[in-house]
Amino acid sequence: MQGITEITGMVLKAEPMNDFDRRVVLLTKERGKISAFARGARKQNSKLLAATNPFCFGTFKLYEGRTSYNVMEAEVTNYFEGLREDYEGAFYGMYFLEVMDYYTRENNDEKEMLKLLYQSLRALMHEGLSNVLVRYIFEMKAMVLSGEFPGMPREGVWEESTCYAVNYITESTVEKLYTFTVTPPVLAQLKEIADDYRCRYIDRPFKSLEIVENILYDDL
Repeated sequence: MQGITEITGMVLKAEPMNDFDRRVVLLTKERGKISAFARGARKQNSKLLAATNPFCFGTFKLYEGRTSYNVMEAEVTNYFEGLREDYEGAFYGMYFLEVMDYYTRENNDEKEMLKLLYQSLRALMHEGLSNVLVRYIFEMKAMVLSGEFPGMPREGVWEESTCYAVNYITESTVEKLYTFTVTPPVLAQLKEIADDYRCRYIDRPFKSLEIVENILYDDL
């Protein structure tokens, strides 16, 4: 149906289109992942210049045409400016955006994925949580929500606290995910599980993850 529609969501990525326009990918509460054109968004005086950057979360008014969406207005409620000022956190955040772009689809119910992304970006700005732990929790919960997480591996010897952490990640609501910390041995085992499952169940590499692993130091 053609006309104006209002959605709530986050910009996953933005690409230049000619000299003045942008194509953005939005993860939305109402329609899953969608692509939209932002006409004139690259002009210095455009109201859409800041609102169509990755990490921007808010309300977007779109014109829904026959074959595409066009961003008409945007009211950003969270720019996640803390990530923009944090070199390491920004790269982890870009990785989270890329993972969501991989998992989500148009016209799917992606409310929980959007909620996971939002809460995970907030967790990256939490001084009491390590970015590495946030990453492993995010990776496993994304697999849970997509229906791909198989639970604790049957092989291996695992710390009791590791089993508890994995069960908590699996069963907890997204809002309560980032409410615990772990010891270095447990963190190392969470890394082993998350890395193994990512290699098994995700069929493509992530450029932002390569940056995280190759440029940023690992604080394990």
